[in-house]
Amino acid sequence: MGLIQQLLLGTSVLCICALIHVSLLALALPLLMRLGDAHRKRDNFFSAAVLISVGFGITVVAHTLQVWVWAATLLLLQAAPNLEEALYFSLVTYTTLGYGDIVPGVEIRMYFTLAAVTGLLTFGLSTAFLVGLITKVLAKYADAAEERAHRKDVT
Repeated sequence: MGLIQQLLLGTSVLCICALIHVSLLALALPLLMRLGDAHRKRDNFFSAAVLISVGFGITVVAHTLQVWVWAATLLLLQAAPNLEEALYFSLVTYTTLGYGDIVPGVEIRMYFTLAAVTGLLTFGLSTAFLVGLITKVLAKYADAAEERAHRKDVT
């Protein structure tokens, strides 16, 4: 596969992965909002932990799906001998860990640099998503604690 083909195919898979990631986060928002409403009513540690855990779980699922997409393309391109090696290489590349124990051939290496770019971009998005979620949860938790303290002072 030539350089231009690798870059075009890799960019296409990157876009598919970005769409998967953004879609899962967007689909999670109504669920997180409902959980947030329940958290506001209970304002306890457990409900805050559930809300943050659900957000975290959704990001894990999104990243896992993307690694599977990259592994599937590796198999389709016949650049890996089996599913285990395809998944391993995809995960190591996606996380930019890059052990180097499995190295793609010259005919596919530029393609897989885009798997690393996908990981960088979507991990950044996940971080922003989780920071925003945790900030809102902590703000609601702090507001509820302040309200309880104020009620205590009034009585």
